[in-house]
Amino acid sequence: MTVIFTDRDVSLRQQPDGLSVQGDVDIASAAALAAEGSRWLSSQQPETVAFDFSKVLTPRNVALSVLLQWLRTCHQYRIRVTSIVLSAPLQRLAELAELDALIQAPDEQPVD
Repeated sequence: MTVIFTDRDVSLRQQPDGLSVQGDVDIASAAALAAEGSRWLSSQQPETVAFDFSKVLTPRNVALSVLLQWLRTCHQYRIRVTSIVLSAPLQRLAELAELDALIQAPDEQPVD
């Protein structure tokens, strides 16, 4: 795994199948994290990608905002998202925000 970005308690890593986020995504790190992930997606333009947020244990809306930004980037570059894995706290937050259908089937609903 290659570290693409790190800021205080957050890191973004390239995995064989996509991107993995670890740590506490907060308002201070979210914009840079979203930008670095989008930059990687636009420069690499993989045919498929998976997103792993299973190690993001603090449920914050900004973590889901990062994910939505990456989904928009994938849509823009026609990158197929094969899976999205969220930690249990983030999954509950996604359900409350009614984003769970999008996360379970990310390629069926474009994010504009």
